[in-house]
Parts: sequence; structure tokens; C-alpha cells
Amino acid sequence: MSAIFRYVGRWEVFLLVVLIATFAMGSQVSRYFLTSSNVSIALASVAPLAIMALPMTLVIITGEIDISVASMIGLCSATIAVCLEQGLPVELAMLTGIVVGGLAGAVNGAFVVYGGLPSLVVTIATLALFRGVALIILEERGVTGFPDWYQEIGFGTVPGTPIPWSSVIFVVCFLGFAVFLHLTRGGRVLYAIGNNRQATRFSGINVDRTLLGVFVASGVMAGGAAIVLTAFLASARADTAIGLELNVITAVVLGGVNIFGGSGTLVGVLIAVLVLAFVRNALGLAAVTPEAQQVVTGAVLVTTLIVFGSADTLRTLCARLLRRGSSTS
Repeated sequence: MSAIFRYVGRWEVFLLVVLIATFAMGSQVSRYFLTSSNVSIALASVAPLAIMALPMTLVIITGEIDISVASMIGLCSATIAVCLEQGLPVELAMLTGIVVGGLAGAVNGAFVVYGGLPSLVVTIATLALFRGVALIILEERGVTGFPDWYQEIGFGTVPGTPIPWSSVIFVVCFLGFAVFLHLTRGGRVLYAIGNNRQATRFSGINVDRTLLGVFVASGVMAGGAAIVLTAFLASARADTAIGLELNVITAVVLGGVNIFGGSGTLVGVLIAVLVLAFVRNALGLAAVTPEAQQVVTGAVLVTTLIVFGSADTLRTLCARLLRRGSSTS
């Protein structure tokens, strides 16, 4: 009985029920919702968000936050475009975008770790900084003319299947992040930092280097997300990914990651990404405007914080009941 309570009480189980309900309601909204082509489109469109949710999970587990992720994607996308305009091969342009993303993440981490500034304040500032740099180097123009093989990264599918290549990229990244976070000492260090940073520092762990590492990882993954998003849109602009940071943070918090750090799983984040993807897809099929979809996203974030807090209280109550039952037996 206690094992049943532990599993049923998990946030991931609740999210799985929500995902099933989303599919059930979506199928009522449109007969096209459950078609393979529509599922493929939904997965391809959410891939950049899903990719960025991985490093954001690590950042938030440590008790920090990165608001600048969308601007880093825009900067990396602009970098790729400028490299192509200068005649560089697409492969080198992609690598340059990833390097620029890593440097941007290092800037965030340096201000937080060595400057002693709150990550919220730092990344709000660099949100404007990185977007401004992207606007300077690319101005108002959009860059197109990418090779067909590159565009396949964004909306192409694995031959003979409806599975987008971008989803394959995400799965590979997800497995790497999941193994690191849940099966290695480095992952346990992140949880320790989020729970008690001072005690972790006293235990001999280099907290500063770890925090710098998660911010650099966020920047590097922003470069990867920029590659996928630019390929999906078949164009690069300085305003690419504006507003994506809200969706990324929503996915992570909806996935059960404590916004104050110290707890959460990537499995929950994965299910939350799928919920958001198919809710947004169903709203699109129902002809709901993008602005209204943003309202829904914000409402989901607020509701999640309320429900998650209530769920914590319920789990605590169940634990007490189980302990009381075991002590009287």
C-alpha cells in the first residue's frame, strides 16, 4: 500500500494523466489532431523549447534561473546568418553559433559566480544585451537560402516515419542530460547545491565552477536550439525566439522542478513539454490566436505553482499517515 501511495502521489503520474486528457480533448477539437502528420508538426515545433528545457532544468535545480535563453538563441541564429553571408560553410556557421552561445552563457555565469549578482537580475540584463547585439549584427533583415539538408533538421522526418529529425536530436540530448543528472555524482552535486549551497561548499565541492558550468551548458544548448529553430523557420532573424523564455520556464516548473532549487526530474520535464506542445497544437487547430495561447501558457504556470504547492502538502500528509500506520502495526 505504501508503494502505491508513493507512485500515485508522484507529480509525473499526475502529468501523465494530464497528457492523456490532452490527447482525449484534442481529438474532440479536431479530427486531424491524432493524425501522424499533425503529431509530427507538433513535435517539430516544440523541439527548440524542449532542447532549452534541458539546461534550464539544471540551472533551476541549483537554485538559479536564466531569463536570457531566448535572446541567446536569437544571438546564435544571427551569428549563423552572418557567417553564411560571409561565405563560410554551413557546418562552420553552426559550430560558430554554438561557440557564441557558450560564450554568452559564460558571461552570465561569470557575473553570477564571480560578481556575486543574483541570476535573475543578471539574465534580465543580458536578455536585453544579447538581443541588442543580435539586432546590431543582423539589423532588420532576415537571411534565407539555407541548403535543403540543413532545413531538414528543422522540419524533415526520418525516412519512412513521421518522426522529425529535431525530435531525434532532442532525444539524444535528453538521454545525455538524464544520465548526468540522475546517475552521476555531478547530478547529485546540483541537487546538493540547490538544497544547501553553503553546506555543499563546506563539503569540499567547487560550487562556483559547477554553477559556471550549468550556465555555459545553457548557452551551448541555446546554440543547438538556434540551429534547430533556424532550420525550422528556414530563415534567421535577430528577433528569433522572442518570448520563448516564458515557455521554457513554464515547461520546467510544470514538470515538477522546484523553482527554488533542490528537486525535480527530467522525466517530469519531458512530459510537461509534451503537454504544452499538444495543448498549443490543439488550441491552434481550434483557431485560438497566438496571443490567447500566451495567456493560456501564463495561466498554466500560475496554476502549476498553486497545484504543485498543494501536491506537496498532500504528499506530506500521506507520508505522515503512512508513518503513523507503520508505527501502530
